[in-house]
Amino acid sequence: MQVPFTEKEAKELRAGDYVYLTGTIYTARDAAHARMQQALDEGKPLPIDMTDNVIYYMGPSPAREGRPIGSAGPTTASRMDKYAPRLLDLGLRGMIGKGKRSAEVLDAIKRDKAVYFAAVGGAGALLSKSILSSEVVAYEDLGTEAIRKLEIKDFPVIVVADTEGNNLYETAIAEYRFD
Repeated sequence: MQVPFTEKEAKELRAGDYVYLTGTIYTARDAAHARMQQALDEGKPLPIDMTDNVIYYMGPSPAREGRPIGSAGPTTASRMDKYAPRLLDLGLRGMIGKGKRSAEVLDAIKRDKAVYFAAVGGAGALLSKSILSSEVVAYEDLGTEAIRKLEIKDFPVIVVADTEGNNLYETAIAEYRFD
């Protein structure tokens, strides 16, 4: 699937789908989200346009020689839950992380026709092989928490929450429950 992507394309995805993303995404973690929130509160523009873009909750390790980035595994997404609904309302189309999201985020995903993807935690070295380039585009002083623009090819993710309000973490529990 090409990223960024549109609302129409988001509506085609279903919780449980395996997807390989190719194109441009951005990274941002706690500190970058706090800065973006502050900018919005002060009426300032964000350093990146949220419209149809995807944010990967990740702070990479230093790049090894000959590589654009070090290990690039997902961060626990719930740490960004207090910021996510506002960014979704601004047009953010997708988020990549690991773990469950709050009811407020799940409601915003459905309302704004977005998608939450999970990347496999603990597989950062493997995931980094799908990253072709990495460039700091904002908040360089935050180090690993700076916002980066990543060019990716065949980056593996799973749709967890879709535009219809389906949540893989809930449906999988029900499907595999032993009663």
